[in-house]
Parts: sequence; C-alpha cells; structure tokens
Amino acid sequence: MSITAYLRDSARLPGGGALISGRALNKHRGGSPRGMLRNGRELEVYDLDELFAGELAPIAVFPVPWPGWGNGIDALSPDASFAVFSGQRAVTAVGADGERLWEYRHSCWGPVLGHTHTADEQQVCHGFESGSCHVSDDGRHVWAHVVLGGHDVDWEDRHECWVVLDARDGRELARMRLEDSAAAGSHHLSHPDETHVGLCIGMGQDGILLHWARLDGDKLTGWDLNDDMDRVLTDVHPGHDGFLTVEHDGADLRLHALDGAVLAERVPESDGDECPSRWDHGCGFVDADTVIATTVDADEDEERPVRHWLLHARTLDVRGFVTYPTGPIAGYVGPLGDGTWLTYDRDTESLHRWTTSAP
Repeated sequence: MSITAYLRDSARLPGGGALISGRALNKHRGGSPRGMLRNGRELEVYDLDELFAGELAPIAVFPVPWPGWGNGIDALSPDASFAVFSGQRAVTAVGADGERLWEYRHSCWGPVLGHTHTADEQQVCHGFESGSCHVSDDGRHVWAHVVLGGHDVDWEDRHECWVVLDARDGRELARMRLEDSAAAGSHHLSHPDETHVGLCIGMGQDGILLHWARLDGDKLTGWDLNDDMDRVLTDVHPGHDGFLTVEHDGADLRLHALDGAVLAERVPESDGDECPSRWDHGCGFVDADTVIATTVDADEDEERPVRHWLLHARTLDVRGFVTYPTGPIAGYVGPLGDGTWLTYDRDTESLHRWTTSAP
C-alpha cells in the first residue's frame, strides 16, 4: 500500500544534508526544531520554523574551537545561548558572543601509541576515533563521552568514560567507566522524561554499545543493552516511555521499554530476490503514532530505489510505503516527531518538510 506525502515547506539550505544524515537536529524540547551546520570555522544554528518561513539567516553562530578537527558530535543548549564542542582532547563550551566559557580536558582520542603533542591546541592527531556531548533539557548539565589514560598518562589503563559536567563552569559532577568500549564514534539522546540520557557507541565491525543513565546527586545510575552489542539507538518521542533501535546491520527495527524490554519488532519487507533490503539507521518517530524508516539494498545497488516506510509506532506493523509527488526520493529521512519529516535534495540544495496530512 502506498501513502502519499504532501510537501509542507521547502527552503534552500546549502549543506543541509547534514541535518538528515548526521546528529545535527535538536528535537523534543517544546519549541521549534533546530539544526546545527558546520560552515568552515563556524557552527551555524537554524530555527527550522523560521527557515521555512523565509528567514534564511542562522539564529546563532559559534566559532569552532578546533576548525581542523572534524569528528565528534557537538551539542547546543536549549536556549541556543551556548554550544559545547566535543574535541580530540577536550570538551569546550562557547557562548553566543564567541567567548570560551570553560574547557574540560581529557586524554587524546588518537589511538597511536606514544605519539606526542605540541603546545598548539589546533594539533590534530592521527585517527578518526571520537566522542560526543549533550546538553540536558534544562540547560544545567553537559553529558560527555571522553577517553582517559593512554599515551599521555598510562596506556595500560586507557579507558572511556561517561561524565556529567556543570554547564556553568565545566566542573565534573559524576563519572561512569564504560567497560569494553573502543569507540569509533558516539551520539547521545535525551529521553523526553528529562531525567534519562542514552549513549550509543559505535565500534565499527566490533559492534555497538548502548547505555542509559540518570544523574542521582554525584552518581550516575545506569544500565545497558550490551549482551549482543549490536543495536543502534535511533529515536525517542514524548508519547512513548521507551525508545527505538535498529540492529547494527539493519536486520530489524525494535521498539523498547526504557529498561530495554522489546515491545515490538519489524524486519524489512522482502521482495523475494537475492539481495534483501535492510533498515537504515535514520529511522524515527514522525509523531506518537507513526514511525518512518528507510530500506536500502544489502548490495547498495544504485539502480534500485531507496524506500521510505510508515509503521504503526506501537506495533511496528507496516502501514505502507511513501510516494512523493516529485517522484522517488533516493535519500534518507529526518523525522521531527511533530507529524513531519525532512528530506534533502542535493541537486537544488533544498531542505523539504513533508507530512501525510493533505493541505
């Protein structure tokens, strides 16, 4: 069954594809969704409602502390008054006026044993390994995935940690050691209950680690879903107590309770050929009742179209695949949770916002 999508808004936004394929969208905070785009030495913040209304200028611009460092996932405060950058050797907060507010130093993510550092903070060491950070929904705390030990302290005790910092001054409030983690990268998701935060750590071919935690005074209370180390944390929604995950290789999509219990599961629709489809990691909630997910072919055959599917949010039963009035859309989707989702047209550098409700 096909379901028609209706174009609600469109705006030209060079580089806007990062809002679809990366972790650059801020949702579920009670206001307009915001997008963060790196533009050379600056991080630009866009209010998407204003953008689609014709205001093409960013609402805030932050200087990037380390322009040569392109890894790590940065974060924005709920009021856009400051941004927090996840660097190779530090987590740094920068105010709207460009002033550095504080810096939390940690060990180098660079994996090469015995490499040296100069006094130049712009030095970028070999390696793509990185962490991520997140600002709590009340703006009081910064959650950060960092590495400690290693060549500059004690290589035998090199380990990754999850820390919570005071957003005012960067002071460490709590720390949790992350056993068995060897991150290539990570990302955070804040649960709509404004208490719990999720951390998803990608380790390449070694799998995925998924942690949840809450801050209890000066202690992090957490749990994980790491028995099989293969689930990517994809989305949350205020209408659900739990969260969505996709199996590392896209074999299935699951809805979980907050404790990790599986509430529903869906494998991709089979078309009976030798190259079965798999789910992309960019699925999420269109609204409380609907999930949108993308299937791609296991052999990544460019001649076979990517498909977007709408699923019932509580059962993950398939409602149908999406058809667009402009023709098939080969890219992925960025669900906003408010009844709409985003796609990006690289040819026209245009961001499109879609809905299933007829105008």
